[in-house]
Amino acid sequence: MTTTVYKVTGMTCGHCESAVTEEVSALAGVTSVAAVAATGLVTVASAAPLDDEAVRAAVDEAGYELTGRV
Repeated sequence: MTTTVYKVTGMTCGHCESAVTEEVSALAGVTSVAAVAATGLVTVASAAPLDDEAVRAAVDEAGYELTGRV
């Protein structure tokens, strides 16, 4: 089990959190996602380390920008 925290810009509300959570949750191996608009942090638990570019693409698909790992 791997847990990674990412910094995402643009999230401002619960709808934003839901959009990011839905897209990142669809990635293979992801077991849980916790997005917090107030801090811009997205915590992702997965069975194995995730490809950062895949996570970036999922966040982009939700309409936000992944700026890096915390």
